[in-house]
Amino acid sequence: MPDELASSVGDGEDDERLSKDVIFELLKNRRRREVLAYLLEAEETVTLGELAEQIAAWENDTDVNALSSDQRKRVYVALYQTHLPKMDDAGIVEYDQDRGLISLSDNADLLMMYLDTESHQQDRWDRWYGALSAIGAVLVGGAFLGAPVLSAIPTIGLAGAILVALCGLSITHAVANRKQERTVDGKLDRIE
Repeated sequence: MPDELASSVGDGEDDERLSKDVIFELLKNRRRREVLAYLLEAEETVTLGELAEQIAAWENDTDVNALSSDQRKRVYVALYQTHLPKMDDAGIVEYDQDRGLISLSDNADLLMMYLDTESHQQDRWDRWYGALSAIGAVLVGGAFLGAPVLSAIPTIGLAGAILVALCGLSITHAVANRKQERTVDGKLDRIE
């Protein structure tokens, strides 16, 4: 796999393509997925020590302070020797082995779209439509029941305003979906 990994990443700086085989090879290991999750949450360069401690804590279902030196060392060595060099070769992380510094790289977004992370979840448009429906129901109901301010507005005008708001929300939703579709398509174009 190392030869396949190296050959599928490309030789040039401008080549940001990865094969699906490489992506899935990288993601099949839980520790590598945890590296991505930790770096995504940190949003900055981290040290190998802190990364290894947190992953060891997750694996042992304990707090970082409760880890034994063997638990830390086992994860540290695996990250140092195997996982981080492989991720660095694929352009997923930037790994300075001499200084022990790790950060996300440009190709990380190709893997993030396969992970279930809070920051990459879909927007909840159902909430906007639900809120607009509730507001519309309250306004129309208030007009029918003779609420002082609402009964002064013609029902057709109130219904028209709600319809315009619904159309505006639908157009906004369609534009947002199209933008997201182009973003995903752009990422998929970088996958062989």
